[in-house]
Amino acid sequence: MPEGHVLHRLADDLTAAFAGRQVAVSSPQGRFASEALLLDGRRVERARAVGKHLFVEFDDERVIHIHLGLIGRMTVEAPHPVVGQVRLRIATPEHVADLRGPQGCRLTGPEAERTMIARLGPDPLDPCAEPARALDRLSRSHRPLAAVLLDQSVLAGVGNVYRAEVLFRLGLDPLAPADGVSPATWQRIWADLVALMAEGKRLGRIDTVRPEHTPKAMGRPPRVDDHGGEVYVYRRAGEPCLVCGAAVRQRDLAGRNLFWCPACQQGR
Repeated sequence: MPEGHVLHRLADDLTAAFAGRQVAVSSPQGRFASEALLLDGRRVERARAVGKHLFVEFDDERVIHIHLGLIGRMTVEAPHPVVGQVRLRIATPEHVADLRGPQGCRLTGPEAERTMIARLGPDPLDPCAEPARALDRLSRSHRPLAAVLLDQSVLAGVGNVYRAEVLFRLGLDPLAPADGVSPATWQRIWADLVALMAEGKRLGRIDTVRPEHTPKAMGRPPRVDDHGGEVYVYRRAGEPCLVCGAAVRQRDLAGRNLFWCPACQQGR
C-alpha cells in the first residue's frame, strides 16, 4: 500500500497540473460515471493529501476522496488515449490524470472531508501537525509499539516500510508496549519520520540507510525490490543486519509483516 509520501507527492502533481483550471472529468471504466458528469467542466481548486487519503477539491464545493489501497495507482502525464481500466480521468489539453484500481473513490463535500481528517492522527508531512496528539494515544495503548504506529487514527501516513525502518534506526523494540514510550523517545520517532518521509516525497522512493551503510560505503550490491531505495530491515528477513550482522527477523503482527533486528532493537 502506498505510504503517505506517495500521496503528498501526487497531491502536489495534481495541484500543479490542474489547480485553477477547468477540467474534463470522465470515468472510462464507468464506475464513477454519474459523479464524473457532475464535475465535468468545473474548476479544480487544489488537491491535498492527509495521511494515505487524497482529496481533489472543486470550485462548487464538491470533493473527490480517493484511497489507493493495496493496488490503486494514479498518474499525471501528457495526454494519451485511455489504457486499461481507468476509474477516473481528469484532463486538460496539457495533462491527464488517470486513476486505476483504488480501494475507494467517492464524491463528497467539505464537511465529509473535515470529518474524515478529524479521525486521523497527525501527519508527519503536515507542517502544522500536532505530534502531541499521537503521544497521547500511544500512552493509552498497551499494544506493541509497532502495531500502534500503523494505526492511522494515531499517526497518519506511516506504513509498513517507515514503521519498520524508524524503529530500527532508533534501536527500539517493536514489541514493547506503546504506553512505555517516553515523551523524549516519541520526539525522536516523530523527528525521524518527518525527515525520512520528506526525503521520500522529494525522491519518490524510500531510502532510510545512513551514509555509512549505503552500498557504496559498504561495498555491497544495491537492493533490488519493487519498493526501491535502500533500507535496513524491511523485506530483509534472514539476511544479515547491515549494522551488527545478526539475522533480520520477520513475524506477523496484527496481520502485517514486521521486520526487525533482535540485536540492535532492544531499546524502549
